[in-house]
Amino acid sequence: MSDLPLSLLLVDDHFVVRSGLAASLELEDDLRVIGEVDRGELALEAFAKHKPQLVLMDLQLPGISGIEATTQLLATYPEARVLMFSTFARDDEVQAALRAGALGYLQKSSSREDLLRAIRTVAKGGRWLPVDLEARLRERTAEPEITPREREILTLVTQGNANKEIAATLGIGEDTVKQHVSRILLKLKVNDRAQATAEAIRRGLVRV
Repeated sequence: MSDLPLSLLLVDDHFVVRSGLAASLELEDDLRVIGEVDRGELALEAFAKHKPQLVLMDLQLPGISGIEATTQLLATYPEARVLMFSTFARDDEVQAALRAGALGYLQKSSSREDLLRAIRTVAKGGRWLPVDLEARLRERTAEPEITPREREILTLVTQGNANKEIAATLGIGEDTVKQHVSRILLKLKVNDRAQATAEAIRRGLVRV
């Protein structure tokens, strides 16, 4: 087994965040930050130059997102190991990051201990998700899928439209809208439109 420290590349557009992360991680004998970039577009070039064992990738970046950068990185370097590091934990973004090839997802509000565990796990090829997030995604996978038409209606619901207004916007009957809304409430396991709005936003089904 090699005694060399795990090499890390940080991709984050905030200098203070990168500097703080680098300083904190360098306190660990088995971790070494060997590169930092502030845009997703620069991740491929930095990976080619440094060949890190782990890329700690911010989700929200100027230009291409962390998810897009991960997709591009793994298309060129399939051996790359990416831990997505985000302020948010929207279900759709987490799933998109995992589909792009990230091995883990961690919120920036997580403890330092969790960050270190996640880094060490993913750098060695393991998968990392917080327990509550993994359970939520597993539950969501087992739930009935929201159809494209239901998503359209759900978006209009979250914007405060009544059934009559939704019907006029989509060119369908008001009774049809009512049936769709009933199915949406059932699928989201909520009781009313306000709860549906909150749940849709939490899951990332709609944008606000």
